[in-house]
Amino acid sequence: MPSISQQPHKFDPPLEPDLTSGKYVKIWHGPQHPGITGNMSLELTICGDEVAHCKTHVGYLHRGFEKLMERRTFIQNFPVVCRIAVPEPAFNEYLYAAAIEEIAEIEVPELAQWLRVLNLELMRLASYLMWLGGSSGSFGMTTVYQWTVTHRDYILDLFEEMTGARIYHMYITPGGVRAKLPEGFKGRVLKVMQGVEKLLYEVEKVVFNNHVFKLRSQGLGIISKDMIDEYGIVGPNQRACGFERDLRKDQPYLVYDQLDFEVVTETESDAYTRAWVRYQEMHQSVSMIRQVLDKMPEGGSFHADLPNVLHWNVPAGETYVKAECTRGEYGYYMVTDGSEYLQRIHIRGPSYTHAVSVMEKLAVGINIADVAGLMVSLHTYPPEIER
Repeated sequence: MPSISQQPHKFDPPLEPDLTSGKYVKIWHGPQHPGITGNMSLELTICGDEVAHCKTHVGYLHRGFEKLMERRTFIQNFPVVCRIAVPEPAFNEYLYAAAIEEIAEIEVPELAQWLRVLNLELMRLASYLMWLGGSSGSFGMTTVYQWTVTHRDYILDLFEEMTGARIYHMYITPGGVRAKLPEGFKGRVLKVMQGVEKLLYEVEKVVFNNHVFKLRSQGLGIISKDMIDEYGIVGPNQRACGFERDLRKDQPYLVYDQLDFEVVTETESDAYTRAWVRYQEMHQSVSMIRQVLDKMPEGGSFHADLPNVLHWNVPAGETYVKAECTRGEYGYYMVTDGSEYLQRIHIRGPSYTHAVSVMEKLAVGINIADVAGLMVSLHTYPPEIER
């Protein structure tokens, strides 16, 4: 038996349904809805319980990051960039630092590169755990959310020990990182990884082998191959469509070329498949974290020598740097003019495309009960849109 969203459409809705006809009704989904990965609202026009039109609304969160950053010194921006993607601030820290390093020609010590990868992969895993719980909750399995958020908290404990903060770390700075690992930290990371791995096998049984989850998610929100480049779809949403693209492999940065991992791909490209790709990438991150701990050098500097960052005139230049975050390519375009301030910065996050263009297209024709599940399957962060 197909899910509600797989059944043939009862009608072919117009691009903008006429509300005066009496056939359509407008309802609001959000901005405070458990199916939304942040404060964002969907304006839904429905016919019965089927979505005929969808329009994304943002503006409920932090806004105007790019202009704020142009009015602050380089070092003052680190508390700002963290807020652009709250569940995974480390990627913003890294890209902001990497852009400055490229323009200023700063060489990052090897130890700092390993520490950055450790921080980024722990961040990826924590973000995926939060996403996995939200995805399960959107389909009615709220117990799984409690499991995954608990183990995410264990990773936040590691962040607190590693960086001094649980959420906004400000650990990756131009030239390296702020500190080495505390004594005994590697053993504590391995213990947490063991617990996460055990959790993932339980989740596979409870979620991915669950008949109801399969019934509701398989066939929901299918992304066709011709949409990938046309819409700029990246990350797991892209890899679930069969595209073997991952910046950590295609254009390696830091020390990713010294780690053993393969790009995870599937072909069905529906909500279930996107979840399965992310699930496999969580196992992959556990493996990569263990490799980093095993290969990381014991000694060496964790930070390059820099001028006084409180009065730092970064040379004039222009660059675009990118990295693979949990949702795909994340990029920073930066222009400097030799002063203490940025001249221009533009942040390219996957959420704008996935939460607006793609969501509005895929929502048409699905049941309103599946809207939350579809939205979470695209994995978006609203502040990234409001930057």
